[in-house]
Amino acid sequence: MIDWQRVACLRAEIGEDDFAEVVALFLEEVDEALDRLNGATTPAASEAALHFLKGSALNIGFVDFAAICHAGEREAAAGKAVDARAISARYRASRQEFLGKHPPGRKPSG
Repeated sequence: MIDWQRVACLRAEIGEDDFAEVVALFLEEVDEALDRLNGATTPAASEAALHFLKGSALNIGFVDFAAICHAGEREAAAGKAVDARAISARYRASRQEFLGKHPPGRKPSG
């Protein structure tokens, strides 16, 4: 569900303090984008929200969430409705796994 190697690389690239800020910003922006997705009234609006979510998820290592966003993005591009509830559920599961291993404010061990 999480690409832990990507997480470790990102943390090493930007440092622990900046990593914590990036994670906080990611979580905030994903919540906002999911609100946009849930309120989308056109396939184009859904597609745009899903494109943003997919890119953000890949940057931080949420690979399963990125995959469901990619599938939804393709569906929206084809004019089909997307299952925003399933996408939100996948995000919540990924978020829970991530925060279970890396809670805010805790330095990684080893």
